Amino acid sequence: MSNSIALYHPSAGVQPKTNPFGKDVANVELFRAVLRYGDYEQIDFLVGADVTAEALVGGLLGAEPARPRVAVASLMDQRPAVAGGALVRGHPDLADMAWYRRGAGLDHSYSMLGMVHTLAPPAMREIISKAAISPIQPWDALICTSPTVQDALGTMFDEFTDYLADRYGGDVKVRPQLPLLPLGVEGKAFAALADRPDARASVREELGAAPDDIVVLWVGRLSFFEKAFPQPMFRAAEEAARATGVRVHFAMVGWFPNDERDRAWYQEAAQAYGPSITTHFLDGNDRDLVGRMWAGGDIFLSLVDNIQETFGITPLEAMAAGLPVVVSDWDGYRYTVRDGVDGFLVRTLGGPIATGQGMINRHLFAGLAYQAYVGAVAQHTAVNVGDAAARIADLIRSPELRAKMREAGRRRVRETFDWPVVVRGLQDLTQELAAIRTASAPVAAKHQYNPVKREPFAAFAGFPTSVLNTSTRVWLRDGVSLADLEATKGVHLDQFASGWHASHEESATVMAMLAERGPLTVGQLIEQAGNGRRQLVALSIVWLCKLGLLDWSPS
Repeated sequence: MSNSIALYHPSAGVQPKTNPFGKDVANVELFRAVLRYGDYEQIDFLVGADVTAEALVGGLLGAEPARPRVAVASLMDQRPAVAGGALVRGHPDLADMAWYRRGAGLDHSYSMLGMVHTLAPPAMREIISKAAISPIQPWDALICTSPTVQDALGTMFDEFTDYLADRYGGDVKVRPQLPLLPLGVEGKAFAALADRPDARASVREELGAAPDDIVVLWVGRLSFFEKAFPQPMFRAAEEAARATGVRVHFAMVGWFPNDERDRAWYQEAAQAYGPSITTHFLDGNDRDLVGRMWAGGDIFLSLVDNIQETFGITPLEAMAAGLPVVVSDWDGYRYTVRDGVDGFLVRTLGGPIATGQGMINRHLFAGLAYQAYVGAVAQHTAVNVGDAAARIADLIRSPELRAKMREAGRRRVRETFDWPVVVRGLQDLTQELAAIRTASAPVAAKHQYNPVKREPFAAFAGFPTSVLNTSTRVWLRDGVSLADLEATKGVHLDQFASGWHASHEESATVMAMLAERGPLTVGQLIEQAGNGRRQLVALSIVWLCKLGLLDWSPS
């Protein structure tokens, strides 16, 4: 097994303290879990921030020490990926990275693994599809967190590569591996939060919930356009309360994207569809409150209806906390929750195929915002209210059923979705990809660089009269001395983008050589620089010409 792994973590930070998006939480939790449970000697974080390894670990683990050594490197440094054989990115965009790997001649040196967090945005699907037209290799992977995502991506790549074959001829169909690897939860941590009788009693008292009342719990973003329209949940809880004669509290713990408007709309819907239940809107950014609600709840309810959702971590958190769950039969929920074992899956109904073309066309061409687009799709996706109400009522009536599902759900998390299990799955996956890479023949790379994204001096070589090369001759202009170079230090415009060419001292060396020897070729001037500096010196020569300190001729 490789003793290191590279993790692509541009921000080098932790999840936002308020209103976090699921993908941000998921990526941070994955990296945190790899630090805690990964069987590695070293973990290299590729970052775009000025941060030390100690600060990065402290941000992710607090005072808890990391098991492996941790190092940080630039986002552009491929050496850690080569050393570990794998680079993991919490985003599915691998196309540019594949070209970057090829440009360095490293096609066969390491595997790239991207995480798929959503498939709904057309722009995201286009990003993912570029894997079929970039130098992705059979030892690269797009990690799918549920079988539904896996199937949907497989279908998309089949259709896209068929189109390419039909358009351009040929039968080579390129795609990355599409392995199944779920997100995880810290099972013991959620169990510890839930198994606190004092916390349960105190938070239920705050809600006004008597010991025999039932608290139905939702946790997550309160977004009708990107998560779930709440009306079916209000109505199902209302019907369950009426059927059982038990007082029901529905606690929606989360945050509103548009607080003033959305809160009013949710309250209006709660009054319309759940008039006899007590609905609470609680602050999901209050981590202490969220933790106490895991202790205070009796049933978890999440009737998601949105194509933006692909996995859904909160049902797993609820199962780890020991709550039976009632969730929609939808994407990742169908994978994580076993119907009748850990909780119940509620039937869903999508709109007729082809009737959504106008919705996506409005998004693509007429300015309809993405949120409005997926919200329109969700508004025309049904969750069976009667089934949901019946299952909630079954759980209300039977403490024994709740207890049985409590144990089943915790066991399910422990065996399949606990972070140590998921991290082992990630390590197994990287080893499988390494075996494919090792067994593969060397890659014959006819095209080293992306023709669509060539570096600018090549892409636009036809714009200038000529292009600097090693045979270009340069010389000092009459009357120019090193004092003119020194004067550039006081001109802000002269110093713009100075990090892209050689140092002041190296530029002075170029001018001194020309003063002593007369006109020289660029090849002669850069020969004195080390291998790692020659390109920078060449750019300095162009810069000196720009400022009128040097003149040139093509040869």
